[in-house]
Amino acid sequence: MSRGFKSKVSSTKDRLAEEAARQFAQKGYHGTSIGALAEALGLHKSSVYTHIEGKEHLLAQIALAGSRSFHDGLDALPLSAGPSEKLRLALRSHLRTVADQIGVAVIWLHEWRHLSGEAREEFLTQRRSYEHRIRGLFEEAVRAGDLAPDLDVKRATLIYLSVANWAYTWLRPEDRIDSTADSLWESLVVSWRSPS
Repeated sequence: MSRGFKSKVSSTKDRLAEEAARQFAQKGYHGTSIGALAEALGLHKSSVYTHIEGKEHLLAQIALAGSRSFHDGLDALPLSAGPSEKLRLALRSHLRTVADQIGVAVIWLHEWRHLSGEAREEFLTQRRSYEHRIRGLFEEAVRAGDLAPDLDVKRATLIYLSVANWAYTWLRPEDRIDSTADSLWESLVVSWRSPS
């Protein structure tokens, strides 16, 4: 599966980011060269540097854009939804981001480790913030009585995020994301629900 950014790509900088995400996902950060990116796009290697500062700059751009995509999904959750419903919808959103941006999902999980300096710190801050927001939804669901009062929220959050993050390894182009996410949520929540 080698899907990239879903949006239409127009600028050379955007095309570079799309191709870099694809190659980073397939070959890893160290297995991808600026020369290979240039060749894939029909550019001279030297002209690539008129659009980017370097390979790590591309990695940072993709990683931080991916973080924004995951956070945007949580920002779009309806305020009227109950806590448990928000968790279900958040899982849908997460899987949709993974399905639409497989390369970004791989970078989110693995290749970010090659970032350094401020870009690495910013990425880690955004990633921790996302995890904290998901954990907050679990805490709200427990307080509301949607989930068991003795639920181990830390462990439930870890399981939830593990399922969501590793979806890039098994999602297929033909999968219906919403129904897949809903089935996963029902499988997970059956042992977390508050007894009626």
